[in-house]
Amino acid sequence: MSDSGVVALHRQLVQIPSLSSEEGPLADTLEAYFSTAGVGTRRIGNSIVASIGNGPKTLLLNTHLDTVPPSSHHPHGDFDAVIHDNHIWGRGTVDAKASLACMSYAMAKLAAEGWVPEKGRLLGAFTTCEETGGEDNGLEQVLPELGHIHAALVGEPTEMQPCIAQKGLLILRLESNGVSAHAARPEGGVNAVSKAAVDILALENLTFDRIHKELGAVTLQVTTIEGGTARNVIPDECTFFVDIRSTPSYRHDELVALVADAVRSHVHIHSDRFVPVATDSEHLIVQLCLGANEGARVFGSPTMSDWIHLTEIPTVKIGPGDSRLSHT
Repeated sequence: MSDSGVVALHRQLVQIPSLSSEEGPLADTLEAYFSTAGVGTRRIGNSIVASIGNGPKTLLLNTHLDTVPPSSHHPHGDFDAVIHDNHIWGRGTVDAKASLACMSYAMAKLAAEGWVPEKGRLLGAFTTCEETGGEDNGLEQVLPELGHIHAALVGEPTEMQPCIAQKGLLILRLESNGVSAHAARPEGGVNAVSKAAVDILALENLTFDRIHKELGAVTLQVTTIEGGTARNVIPDECTFFVDIRSTPSYRHDELVALVADAVRSHVHIHSDRFVPVATDSEHLIVQLCLGANEGARVFGSPTMSDWIHLTEIPTVKIGPGDSRLSHT
């Protein structure tokens, strides 16, 4: 593996720690890199917006600067960007500094060659706090400043295969209520944990008939449960959480209604902001991705990305690296 060009940039980016909310030094480096290449930039917080051209149609390149914290038992230094066995090792190499390096290098190279799109604008938004999943998301903050976007590529590890559909996440909190009593006199109470158990079994048998072409079926899992205050008291409350990975085949309100019909517990929406997204396989941005990579095939992804903030924009999630290595 030659340590030049995009590889050298990739290693440089990996060697700068950029945990969520700590992206400042990486943003500084990226800003300087674009300045040297003659690419115009704008900084919004620690997100970098780069642009080439001023035409009416805009293609957005987006990926994130932040990484999750390093994991234990790493065979090399977390941020050394060691080249070993023809791979680059380090936190963030795959998710998503490979995409960041490729998108940044491409924009810088085009600018250095004097390329300007005749009828459009190439826009790069390299943003913060994608990994946290919170309301401090960098892309969500900069979008109002970007103007109308006609199509987008979101850089995530897909082995350069075009992902045209992505599952969403709906989290529900269910509350089962009972009547407290001494455990020695259970006839005087109503066990909320037992009621919750019946509902959990009902949810295991709940089926979702609408199958999405790329994403398959909606999945539902009970992930946590809490109930009771003492070993000798009939519990009068039990709370459990349900993780639903949604597809565009169902609206989130439809899924909530299906769960509510299947249980006796009270259903509350804990989070529904991560909606499923999809782009028609015949759209031009998809066809261009397929044409640029011989043998490529469209697919659907169970993992989320900043695509959720581009719901009205034809988008393809695509980038180098294997998604199975993310966060590992």
